[in-house]
Amino acid sequence: MPTIPSDDSWTLGKHTFRSRIIVGTGKYASIEETRLALEASGTEMVTVALRRVDLSSGAPTVLDAIDRKRYVLLPNTAGCYTADEAIRTLHLARELGMDELVKLEVIGDPKTLFPDNAATVEAAARLVKEGFAVLPYCSDDLVTCKKLADVGCLAVMPLAAPIGSGLGIRNPHNIRLIIDNVSVPVIVDAGVGTASDAAVAMELGATAVLMNTGIAGAKKPVLMAEAMKLGVDAGRKAFLAGRMPMRAYANASSPNAGLIE
Repeated sequence: MPTIPSDDSWTLGKHTFRSRIIVGTGKYASIEETRLALEASGTEMVTVALRRVDLSSGAPTVLDAIDRKRYVLLPNTAGCYTADEAIRTLHLARELGMDELVKLEVIGDPKTLFPDNAATVEAAARLVKEGFAVLPYCSDDLVTCKKLADVGCLAVMPLAAPIGSGLGIRNPHNIRLIIDNVSVPVIVDAGVGTASDAAVAMELGATAVLMNTGIAGAKKPVLMAEAMKLGVDAGRKAFLAGRMPMRAYANASSPNAGLIE
C-alpha cells in the first residue's frame, strides 16, 4: 500500500514534526478527556492559552494533561487585545521556562474574535527581535501574511473561519493564494469543524491544521480527535497524489476506441 513518504516531515525552528495536526486544550469536559483526545489525534504539538490557566491555586490544570516529553508545548496569547498585552503574556511563558516557540494572537473585535492584523504585525516584529519563534494567528489576507513572514515569523496561521464557529474554510481561494505566495509554512487555524474541513485544508497545500473546538465541542471528542487525524492524513495524501483536472463536462472512464459493435 502506498503511504506518505517517510521523509514527509516539516520543521519549525529547532523542531521537526511528522504529525500535521496541532491541537488546542480548551473546552474539554475534564483533564482526562483532554489527555485522551490529544493521544487520539496523533498530534506532536499542543497549544495552551496562558491567560486561562490558573497557576496560583495549586489545583490541577490543563498543563497536567500534557506530557512535555511527548508534546511540544505552544503557549498562546488568546484573550489579548493589544500588542503590549500579548508581549507581556509571552514574557510570562518565558519566565515559566516554556519553549521560545509561541502562538501570537491579538484580537481586534470581541464579537467575531477577528485578529487585529496591524497590532499582530507590530507584536510579531518585537517578539522576533526578542528571540521568540513566532506563529501568528491572522486573517486570510495575503498582504498581512507577507508582512508577518518578512518580520521573521516561522509560519503564518490564517483563519479558515471565525474562532469556534466550525464553519470550515470559507474562502479556500484566499488560503491557496497565501500558500502559493509566502515563503514560510502555512498553518490553517480556526473554524475547522469536522474531518472533511481538515482534509480540504491539507488538499489546498497547507503545511498543518490547528484545531480545538472542532474536537472539544464534538459529542464524542476522543472519537472526533481520531477522525481529525485521519482527515489530515487523507488530505495530505490527496495533495501529494495530485487531484485529477476539473472539467465542465463528462469524460468517459473507459476509452471509446475498440468498442464492441
